[in-house]
Amino acid sequence: MDFELGVELTALRRRARDVALAGVAEHGAVNDSWINGYSRGFSRTLAAEGWIGMTWPTGHGGGGRPPIERIVMAEEMISVGAPIAASWFADRQIGPSLIAYGTPAQQARFLPGMLSGEVTWCIGMSEPDSGSDLASLSTTARREGEHWVISGQKIWTSFAAVADYCYLICRTTTEGPPHRGISEIIVPMNTPGVEVRPVLDMTTNAHFCEVFFSDVRVPVDHLVGVEGDAFKQTMRQLEHERGGIDRLVSNRALYERALEGCDRSDPLIRQEIARLEAGYRLGRLLVYREALGQAPGGFSAATKCFCTEHEQRVAEFAALVMGSRAVAHLTPADQAHAKAIAYAPAYTIMGGTSSVMRNILGERVLGLPREPKVG
Repeated sequence: MDFELGVELTALRRRARDVALAGVAEHGAVNDSWINGYSRGFSRTLAAEGWIGMTWPTGHGGGGRPPIERIVMAEEMISVGAPIAASWFADRQIGPSLIAYGTPAQQARFLPGMLSGEVTWCIGMSEPDSGSDLASLSTTARREGEHWVISGQKIWTSFAAVADYCYLICRTTTEGPPHRGISEIIVPMNTPGVEVRPVLDMTTNAHFCEVFFSDVRVPVDHLVGVEGDAFKQTMRQLEHERGGIDRLVSNRALYERALEGCDRSDPLIRQEIARLEAGYRLGRLLVYREALGQAPGGFSAATKCFCTEHEQRVAEFAALVMGSRAVAHLTPADQAHAKAIAYAPAYTIMGGTSSVMRNILGERVLGLPREPKVG
C-alpha cells in the first residue's frame, strides 16, 4: 500500500510547516504547544490561512474540508511547537459540539469568534475527587426563572485564566442513574461569581486552573442540547479530543533534539530509534484512521492510549541519550527539554487515564464483560 500523501496534502504540509516555523520565530517554540502555547496573535494567523474550523460545514462558516487536511496541518504545528493553544479547544471540539447540538442562535453568536481566532474557550469538565468518572460530577445548575444558577468547582481547566467562555459540564438533576441529569451550559468567564485560580505544576506550566462557581447566573438559552441528557454529547466531544494528532507529536521536538546528540553507532540506541520511528508511523496511521472515519466507535480510546504511551517512551529515550544535560539546564534549550521530560507523566493522565482508556476499549469496542462487583 502507498501511504505517501498526495500532491495537495503534500503542498498543505509544506505550507503549514512554513507558517509554523514563522510562528515559532515570532513567538517561540513550546513543548506540547496545543496546551502550553497560548497566542491569540498566532490564532489570528491560523484564521487568515483558513485553518480554524477547516473541517466545519461551510454553512457554519467553516472550510468544509476533509478531516485528514486538519490532521496534516496540525501535525506540522505541534511538531515544531507553534503556539496554537488559544484556538485549539474551540476548533477541535467546542465548535463541532455547537454545530451538532447548539441552537441556530448559539451558532450565530459563538462560532464567528472561534473562526476568527479572537475568542478563547475552556472546558469545565474535571472536578476534585471525581477522577476520570464524568458521571460522578457534582457541580450543579438549578433553574430560577430565566437563569441557571451554577455552584461548584472544576479543576485542571486549561486556559480558564485567559478564556472568554467556559463550556461547562454540570448536573441539572440528581434523579435517576449517575449519567442522567448531566447538562452542558455556556458560561461567560466574566460573569459575577466565577473565580479562577491558576495551578502551577512541577514543570512551572500554569495553564491548568481551578475554577469556582458561586451562584453564577447565566441565561437559560445558554444550555446546549437537551437538558439532563448531555452525557452522550460529552462522550462525542471526547471522541474529538482523544483521537487527534496532538496525542502523538506533542514532544516531537524533544525527539528531534535527542537524535542530534545521540550515539548512533551504539546498536542499542539504533534499536530504540527504530522502535520509536515505527511507533510514530503506527500512531499516525491510527490517527489517520480516525480522521478518515475507518475506526469503530469508541476506538479513539485505543488511539490515545497508544499515542500517549509512545510520547512517554520518547521522553525516556531523550533522558537516556541526553544524560546529565537532561537536568543540568546549561542552555535555554536544555531547560526546555528538561521541562519536556518532566512533563511526560501527564500524557497518559489528561484526557482520561490509560487504565480508563483500556476499560473503554474492552467494554465498548471489544464487548468484554464487566468484572462483577464483590459484596
